[in-house]
Amino acid sequence: MMTTTLSAQQVSFARDGNVILDNADLTLSQGELVGLIGPNGAGKSSLLRMMAGLQQPDSGQIYLSNEVHPQKLLNELSGRERAQLLAYLPQQETPAWPLQVEHLVGLGRAPWHKPMSGKSERDKRAIERALEITELQSLRQRIVTTLSGGELQRTLLARVFAGETQIILADEPIAALDPYHQLHMMELLAEHAQQGGAVLAALHDLSLAARFCSRLVLLHHGKIVADGQPIDVLTTENLEQVYGISAYVDCRDDGVVIIPRKRVL
Repeated sequence: MMTTTLSAQQVSFARDGNVILDNADLTLSQGELVGLIGPNGAGKSSLLRMMAGLQQPDSGQIYLSNEVHPQKLLNELSGRERAQLLAYLPQQETPAWPLQVEHLVGLGRAPWHKPMSGKSERDKRAIERALEITELQSLRQRIVTTLSGGELQRTLLARVFAGETQIILADEPIAALDPYHQLHMMELLAEHAQQGGAVLAALHDLSLAARFCSRLVLLHHGKIVADGQPIDVLTTENLEQVYGISAYVDCRDDGVVIIPRKRVL
């Protein structure tokens, strides 16, 4: 993989007079699994959509830099170019057609071939690998509209992996999953980063975010109030001021464990 950096610089956005993002700066680099955390309404989904090129900020810019596009404005790339460089997984997605699982996963290959053309050998290998690593081989012929919420989420994640993009932007990718598959999907995202990719994922499970992410970015009322290693971001002070909770914070060799105790009124 070539080295690719995705950067939001001084991004602001408001809707109906409400500030959603306020001069947010965030850079995602090769090798990083970054957890985007914060309470509901903090601006996480809006920032992800803007960094995916799906929504334009009121001010500020999103840049993508690599050997081919040094400091290129993201909105100057074609949709196909963006889709070859980054994949976006929304918070909620309902399939529009009753496709088989393997066919929905195969849509991740769309940016790599012309419309109506057949699948190449590389396409087939990428689809098979995505089904294998997400443990969906036994469900490959199931109709996606018959899947449980967790099975559908794994299928959508498999579509992302099938695309073989360097950058993955995921909005609550493990929200619908049971504990086994939460761990499994976080392991896959971490492995993607370790192999030279980059992942920015909005997460609500703070302990899992601390366990797997090399860096956490804490949003509150549209502002980035902390950005750094989990142990430096998940402090009792930040949890109280941002989340409004008193929590027990246990720092261990394999991460930080957060145990909420009570609300702070």
